[in-house]
Amino acid sequence: MQSQLYLVSLLIISVAVLLFLIMKLKLHAFVSLLIVSMLTAIAAGMPIQSIMGTIQSGMGGTLGFISVVVGLGAMFGQMLEVSGGAERLARTLIKSFGKDRAAWALGLAGFIISIPVFFDVGFIILVPLVYSLSKETKKSLLHYGIPLLAGLAVTHAFVPPTPGPVAVAQLVGADLGKVILFGIIAGIPAMIIAGPVFGKFIGERIYADIPEYMSFDDSIVTKDDKDLPSFSLIITLILIPIVLILLNTSATVFLPEGNSLRNIVSFIGHPFSALTIATVLAFVTLGKHKGLSREEVSKVATAALAPTGLILLVTGAGGIFKQVLTDSNIGKMLAEGLASSSMNPIILAFLIATVVRVAAGSATVAMMTAGGIMAPLLPAFNVEPALVVIAIASGATVLSHVNDSGFWLVNRYFGISEKDTLKSWTVMETLIGIVGLISALILSIFIK
Repeated sequence: MQSQLYLVSLLIISVAVLLFLIMKLKLHAFVSLLIVSMLTAIAAGMPIQSIMGTIQSGMGGTLGFISVVVGLGAMFGQMLEVSGGAERLARTLIKSFGKDRAAWALGLAGFIISIPVFFDVGFIILVPLVYSLSKETKKSLLHYGIPLLAGLAVTHAFVPPTPGPVAVAQLVGADLGKVILFGIIAGIPAMIIAGPVFGKFIGERIYADIPEYMSFDDSIVTKDDKDLPSFSLIITLILIPIVLILLNTSATVFLPEGNSLRNIVSFIGHPFSALTIATVLAFVTLGKHKGLSREEVSKVATAALAPTGLILLVTGAGGIFKQVLTDSNIGKMLAEGLASSSMNPIILAFLIATVVRVAAGSATVAMMTAGGIMAPLLPAFNVEPALVVIAIASGATVLSHVNDSGFWLVNRYFGISEKDTLKSWTVMETLIGIVGLISALILSIFIK
């Protein structure tokens, strides 16, 4: 049995090696996590004949759930993108809020759209609306762009079925319905403060105009409404899986085990069933609206799976790291040490994710690493796992800078300098993370 000091030191060294492989050697995150997991297992004294079994168990146990949710979510989001659903949602909200409050409408649009659609895709789809509003009102692109980015970033990090929170929920054993509920509760104030409020502030201080190298076609934002699906249809499709999953969580809390209604609700409200229902409905309704044949809908669904491969591999590697920490007793030893200290597990989760986020740049790697470390610790603490998911997501959001692809996406589309990107995008991301952390800490006072 290794000493507590040795195992804790080994964990710190393991994270340092992981960051070195990713940052300095530019080794892929999946391979880096796999190598570090193997070396950690050996250094922790695990029987060498059992290490590969641990790796297989960690990968399979994580992806058995994640792959289904991420795959269905990607297909659902792709149908929404191809059909013009995202544009319809944003346009209707802008029309309802009015041009004077368009920044609030874009924040809300981003908040809703990023639940089924990947962050960068949602931004690229809707940035023409930002260009159009800026051109019409002569205001900085940041006045409208920051609220949109904040809305997209918040739900991308906090609200399933986006891959990050789903993966961390699986790692720490959190109920997905609770993650959705707490993610929305924490996300709304984060979106407001980092979006419309901060957007107005920074938009008055940094003027950003449509970059000359970005082609802007007015027809993108003036095409006929009849070409887009209805607002009510899009909202209904997005809400179906969320409502079903929340009903499942509620049934588990309020109905006794073995109750027939609870069994039925648990079945249709399981993330697999809920997302399958929503995805099939999206295939039928949006495909019909767009005039797509069954073969064309199938091609859209297949194309949606291409970007999920990397996400699934890194997520699975995070599961391997977690399993090594569990089977090697590193997690147990660390938990015993922390249980006797005054360290709040929510703050600890936030700090671990923040360190990896700042160093490696990847929010996914930060979430997987923090989730893997926190998973074996939670049994020693009286804390709701769903709140730990929000804390990890918050830490993986803050302080985005030049090693994050999102930083350069904003830099290019808004045509601003690196200094101004730090003042706008980086501050926005940090505000989201801080508000998310504060929300999780407040919720932890009432929820155990």
